[in-house]
Amino acid sequence: MDRIGFDNQKYLELQSAHIRERIGQFGNKLYLEFGGKLFDDYHASRVLPGFEPDSKIRMLKELRDSVEIVIAICASDIEKNKIRGDLGITYDVDVLRLIDAFRGEGLLVGGVVVTQYAGQPAADAFQRRMESLGVKTCRHYPIAGYPHNTSLIVSDEGYGKNDYIETSRPLVVVTAPGPGSGKMAVCLSQLYHEYKRGVKAGYAKFETFPIWNLPLQHPVNLAYEAATADLGDVNMIDPFHLAAYGETTVNYNRDVEIFPVLSAMFEKIMGECPYKSPTDMGVNMAGNCIVDDEAVCAAARQEIVRRYYTALCDRRMGAAGDELVNKLELVMQQAHVDVSIRPVVAAAAQVAEATGKPAGAIELPNGEVVTGKTTDLMGPSSSTLLNALKALAGIDHEHHLISREALEPIQQVKVHHLGSVNPRLHSDEILIALAISATTNPLAKQALDQLSALRGCEAHSTVILSPVDSGTYSRLGLRLTCEPQYETNKLYHK
Repeated sequence: MDRIGFDNQKYLELQSAHIRERIGQFGNKLYLEFGGKLFDDYHASRVLPGFEPDSKIRMLKELRDSVEIVIAICASDIEKNKIRGDLGITYDVDVLRLIDAFRGEGLLVGGVVVTQYAGQPAADAFQRRMESLGVKTCRHYPIAGYPHNTSLIVSDEGYGKNDYIETSRPLVVVTAPGPGSGKMAVCLSQLYHEYKRGVKAGYAKFETFPIWNLPLQHPVNLAYEAATADLGDVNMIDPFHLAAYGETTVNYNRDVEIFPVLSAMFEKIMGECPYKSPTDMGVNMAGNCIVDDEAVCAAARQEIVRRYYTALCDRRMGAAGDELVNKLELVMQQAHVDVSIRPVVAAAAQVAEATGKPAGAIELPNGEVVTGKTTDLMGPSSSTLLNALKALAGIDHEHHLISREALEPIQQVKVHHLGSVNPRLHSDEILIALAISATTNPLAKQALDQLSALRGCEAHSTVILSPVDSGTYSRLGLRLTCEPQYETNKLYHK
């Protein structure tokens, strides 16, 4: 279990204060591009132990009376039914989820912008649906030569053709279901329209990673590079900041590459560029809130290895190629880390070798590693989970929490009535059986009460788990890695 390395309360206070300061810098109207996940930033919580996954939304709630949310979604993503990998829902559905979530937190949603609109029928249908739900929806259009043809972009034929989003609050947060949705373009288009109307608005980026005032090769920044390896992002020294201030800071390649273009756009819109570097554009106080560098370094190294295993499994499943794996191997070398830092890997492998069947392992908060094997009743993820709960509750391993007589009928239903080929019980099925057993068995109740203690624990499987098992582990907060191989040689896995 990670020891605390990050002061979350200090972060909320500093970040909020600096956003307020930035709003004041631009005459009380700021468009804030919000990257990353707002409600559930688990990457940040994993690499900065102490960072709460909902920190960003909590920070916005502190500014509730000043904030208005605008959500951007790219028309081509609607057309392609692009899916959020972590949630398994399409981007257009995620917009609805985000609106509900923001409103549930008492935050004003000003509207939705369909970017890169070029007559896509699916985008038309999406807009009709949004408007029928009472959500104001605008369109932004493709601009020839974007982003380099600044003369056209910053003109009535460029940004001037886009719909203007009516906003009423000093702070307009522009967010999106995922990357590539056009958040920055929405902010700049609004700036163009605001200045045409005589409103001296400004732009800034809410950032967490890379952390600008940590070294380039710091494990936290390398973990961000690992997390974005599939996007081709690379951390680098900000040359503009170095030239302007003589100060070495870290940014990532896309922001550095686009800065001269952005600077030219700002000059055309505002008369001058308010920033001397891409680092200047960001509002990021995370680096000032690290209270234990050793703790965050250790957590970040674990994250790098987890990302490596994810890439190996993605390659095995055909969702990634050698290039991604090779890049992550390079990041691991830069971080001076390998898979041996995960005790669960060796422990699971030992059991698998001894039994000749898939196995699993979980590292408990006290450092104890518990293993599980494949049985006729349970898969390795289920047995490992039960064994971990026993250990947490101080229950002797020999005690059965669920009787065979209770499990066998469930197997019968699975195979004979639900058409399952695998009779072994998945981890969610085992938990339901454990919950039923807990009504009459005090030991089962003790084990069930330990479920929350699994959050943040490391886990490993010697085979790629089913979506059901990996999903259960994820919902329990277990940090799972898998070896890039299947239990069987079948071509179809479900």
